[in-house]
Amino acid sequence: MTNILWSLLAFIISIGLLTAVHEFGHLWVARLCCVKVERFSIGFGKCLWKRVDKFKTEYIIALIPLGGYIKMLGERDCLSSEYHHQYFNNKPLLQRVAIVSAGPVANFLFAMLAYWLVFIIGIVSVRPIISEVIPKSVAAQGGITSGSEIKYVADVMTSNWDEVRLALISQIGTKITTISFVPFGSHNITKKIIDLTNWRYEPDTEDPVVSLGIIPTGPNIDPVLTEVQQDSAAQQAGLQVGDRIIKIDGSLFQKWGTLVNQIKKNPNKKISIEVERNGRIEVLQLIPKSKSLGKNKIEGFAGFAPTVTSLPKEYESIIRYRPFVAINKAIKKTWQLMKITASMTLKLITGDIKISNLGGPISIAQSAKISAEYGLAYYLMFLSLISINLGIINLFPLPVLDGGRLLFLAIESIQGKPVSKRVQSVSDRICSMLMLVLMGIAFFNDLSRF
Repeated sequence: MTNILWSLLAFIISIGLLTAVHEFGHLWVARLCCVKVERFSIGFGKCLWKRVDKFKTEYIIALIPLGGYIKMLGERDCLSSEYHHQYFNNKPLLQRVAIVSAGPVANFLFAMLAYWLVFIIGIVSVRPIISEVIPKSVAAQGGITSGSEIKYVADVMTSNWDEVRLALISQIGTKITTISFVPFGSHNITKKIIDLTNWRYEPDTEDPVVSLGIIPTGPNIDPVLTEVQQDSAAQQAGLQVGDRIIKIDGSLFQKWGTLVNQIKKNPNKKISIEVERNGRIEVLQLIPKSKSLGKNKIEGFAGFAPTVTSLPKEYESIIRYRPFVAINKAIKKTWQLMKITASMTLKLITGDIKISNLGGPISIAQSAKISAEYGLAYYLMFLSLISINLGIINLFPLPVLDGGRLLFLAIESIQGKPVSKRVQSVSDRICSMLMLVLMGIAFFNDLSRF
């Protein structure tokens, strides 16, 4: 219950902040263009808090924290009044374009600011050194070797695993890509063409790196158990804290990741585990319990943990820059995320990514809570990503979004007169229903993952 409340609080704070940034962009440019703003609302529905400023603008916090809006004088009808010169629709076309565009632009600028702070604060990341390549995987067939350090994916420089993941995600839907790496013991970069025809990746349940067949180098793991969960499959099999795993199904234990994958792939199936306990050898039969991943997918879960020690310092890289250099880095990072977000959204529309991967408020709430627990820098990165998503989505040419209003303004510039009120009204209703359907799908997808 506590976790749910913290997730809800993190969601409300995050979405409220980013909505305020978006709507403030509209408000600020509207005032620069001398357009009267009647209302600035964070959320929809019943008003919980209200304040009126010297410009007679109402600032409202409403009950449903799923967005917001500003109401400008003369957006629909231009009735005669003393404020006629402050009507939105009476302003020149370019000023109206600037006002409508200001919301998404504010989200992109916020993302740049967030990443600028991240790069000044600094974050510790792990160099993309490959621990293992899964036999017969896409990576193995492409000639990727264990012990290598990945330098580029599709000619995009990758200095840590997060950058590798982003670069791989951008390749969804393509048939081939390239991975450049430095083989173990060499200083020469090797470039391999990777056939992605048989690459199967589920964004909501899989790591793109692992789905390609690459096991990243992680903390050093000693197969001595430090935890056996109560009523777990491990406890029922007789495993105890202090047991050292020797063999799995008769084969010598080599890597913890291999054991984890074997357990995941064999829910409710017997696995023979040989352990050393107090100088004696014990052979136990483990039957992993099944854990739902949603959408009729399950994986095995044992309920034990090994001894974990930190990676050597040479495997870590610290991303930190001086303030002036951080500006350029933040701009480049934001632009990269904007391109990936736009590409992923288009692939969702074209079917290259399944609609079942669409996430909703529950996913956002969980991510907000987790990132906040990791620290300020990680929470800022989360806010940056959501802000970019908010900006990109609002630019789609749907009448209820900023992109739709820009489309109407483009039509007005071509035909020399505004789009009729009837066309605007009907298209608003249709697109509002479409948005509700998409929100329903996203919410259903969230629930199906539990």
